Amino acid sequence: MGITTDGLWLTGANAHAAFLSGSLDALREAVIVSEHGKPCLYTRAGNELSKITSIDVIFPVLHGTFGEDGTIQGLFEIQNCAYVGAGVLGSSVAMDKAVCKHVMESIHLPVLEYAVFTRSEIKNNLAQTIEEAEKVAPYPLFVKPANLGSSVGINKTRNREELAAALREAARFDRRILVERGILAREIEISVLGNTDVTCTVPGEIIPGDEFYTYKDKYESGDPEVAIPAPLSEAQTLLLQRHAIEAYKAIDGAGLARVDFLIDKNSGEAYFNEINTMPGFTQISMYPKLWLYSGLSYPELVNRLVELALERKAEQDETVRKYEE
Repeated sequence: MGITTDGLWLTGANAHAAFLSGSLDALREAVIVSEHGKPCLYTRAGNELSKITSIDVIFPVLHGTFGEDGTIQGLFEIQNCAYVGAGVLGSSVAMDKAVCKHVMESIHLPVLEYAVFTRSEIKNNLAQTIEEAEKVAPYPLFVKPANLGSSVGINKTRNREELAAALREAARFDRRILVERGILAREIEISVLGNTDVTCTVPGEIIPGDEFYTYKDKYESGDPEVAIPAPLSEAQTLLLQRHAIEAYKAIDGAGLARVDFLIDKNSGEAYFNEINTMPGFTQISMYPKLWLYSGLSYPELVNRLVELALERKAEQDETVRKYEE
C-alpha cells in the first residue's frame, strides 16, 4: 500500500512498482476500518467498501513528515493496529532535531552547540536572526529544518551570505530551523533493535561522496562507501554503543532505530547527532547492513521487527483504559 503526496492511500497488484513508475490508474483507494475492534483493510469505490483482509501488523516503511513523526503512529493507535517501530512519543521526539537534542542534553549526552529559530523570525527579521545564529559558533555553521529527514534542506554555510540563503531554504521545509556548529566530522551509525530488552550492532561509518551525507548520496549515487565495523578503538566503540542505547531508551524507542554520531576529525570528540526511528531499508541502507554483519539476515530482521511489534501491542493491551473504584 502506498500513499500519494496528496494523502491518498492506494493499493492493488504491484502497488510498489506502480508508485515507482507513477502509473497509479490501476490501483484502488484503501482505507482502514475497525471491525469489532479489529482493524481491517478495505478498498473504496465511491460509497462502496470491499474488504481485503484483516490487519495483524503494519510495517510503516515511511520517512519524514507524516511517516515517522508520530502522526501516522497516532492513527494506528486509534485504529488499534499493531505496527513496527516507535510509538507516538518516540517518533515525534526523534523527528524534531531540536527537541531531541534537548532530551539528549538532559541525560548528559554530548551534542554540538545549536540554536533554534522560527520561520517567522527568518521572514520578518532576517538580519537579527543571522546575528543570533552567528553567536552559536564560528563558521562553518550547518542549517537544518528541525523536522525532516534524508538531509533535505540541510546546508553547510561558510559566511553570512550563505547563512542567509540556507535559513531561507530551510524555512521552506519547516517552521522551526536548527543552526548548529559545523565540524570536520566522521559520520558513525549504530543500529538498535528491541523494546524493553535492547541490543545494538557495532558502529558503521559512512564515507560521504560530498562534504556531508547528502540526499544525493543517500538515494541517487548508488551504494555509498561504508566501513563495517567503523575503525574505532574498543573504548570508542563501547562508548558509542552505550550512548546509542541510552538515547534510544530516553525517547522511549521501540522496535528499531538507527542512532547517528559525529566524531570531530581534529579533536576526536564524539557527539550525538540524531535518531532515525524508521531508518532506510533499501539494499544500500546502513541499518540492515549492520545487522547482517552481526549475523541477522534481512528476512530474519524483518521477522524480528514484526515480532517486536506484536509484543509491544500485547503489552499495550494490558493497560487499563477505564477507571473504576
